Amino acid sequence: MFRRGFKSWCERAAVEKRSELQLRPDDPLSPWKLAARMGITIWHPADIPGLSTDALHVLLKGDPDGWSAVTLRLDSKDLVILNSAHSPARQASDLMHEISHMLLAHRPSRVDVTEDMYLLLRTHDATQEDEAVWLSGCLLLPRPALLSIQRKRDPDPVAAQSFGVSVDMLTYRRRMSGVEIQAKRARSRGYASSR
Repeated sequence: MFRRGFKSWCERAAVEKRSELQLRPDDPLSPWKLAARMGITIWHPADIPGLSTDALHVLLKGDPDGWSAVTLRLDSKDLVILNSAHSPARQASDLMHEISHMLLAHRPSRVDVTEDMYLLLRTHDATQEDEAVWLSGCLLLPRPALLSIQRKRDPDPVAAQSFGVSVDMLTYRRRMSGVEIQAKRARSRGYASSR
């Protein structure tokens, strides 16, 4: 269960981050543009210096579903490595999830440090993961965007593509935000009044 007011805070944060990038509350928000604004570097495995061809093969071909994204602290800067074997929509979701941990100022439950003290790998607990899932969903599809999608009546694949998310993410956010129930009630009121 989230702390009181957390979900409302997430919705406000989603609108505020759009405002910082001169976007309307119902505009798509690119995780890459938000990351750039926050000074976060984004890599794919092929960008990692010195990574062997064998390691790259394992990460992207041998076990591509074994990981999604990794956040590292490199010389006091945040670096997110995304799994380039995943779809663009999945990468957007994973990047926004990592950004959410940063926006929430989550402290990792575990930090692994390389021998040369150059890289820090952070791991978060279940509560922090749940909070990051919720915030990242709000950042990608806040209520104003969901209501706008509902008004336009675009097919789900079209709406999902315009926001750079998967249809599954759109369905999840519509259901979890209450917009789906709100739309059903509005449709049934319209049906009842037309009889």
